[in-house]
Amino acid sequence: MAIRRIMIYGKDDVLRKKSRPVEKIDKRILELLDDMAETMRHADGVGLAAPQVGILRRVVVIDVGEGLIELINPEIIEASGQQQGAEGCLSIPGMRGEVIRPEKVKVKALNRKGEPIEITGTGLLARALCHEIDHLDGILFIDKVIPGTLVEG
Repeated sequence: MAIRRIMIYGKDDVLRKKSRPVEKIDKRILELLDDMAETMRHADGVGLAAPQVGILRRVVVIDVGEGLIELINPEIIEASGQQQGAEGCLSIPGMRGEVIRPEKVKVKALNRKGEPIEITGTGLLARALCHEIDHLDGILFIDKVIPGTLVEG
């Protein structure tokens, strides 16, 4: 495992590009998952998407304190409710802003073994799932921030 360099908004164009689906889960994808988890923990984040480490693949890791979640080709299949809360991003250091997200989401994806899984998240987990999946489409939290709420901090 290795700590990878986190791409920074304004310096790295990769953050605005759409990621490609993973066709085959091979050694490189497994290494990417491991490195992303280590990088996320090292940076004190709760989630990290592959574009944030310069890889345009649909791969996400999340840990909101309930254990590591690894998702390959994640897709939101259900969303309900609404929550508003502060978000930040490892790729936009020092900035926070209020974002409205679903209160509950259901996501389908593959695990590291290539098996289909579904995960339902509420609250912070729902927010993290939406935030990281947005990264896979080149969308950043600052695109969804409520006007006037983006601040340093």
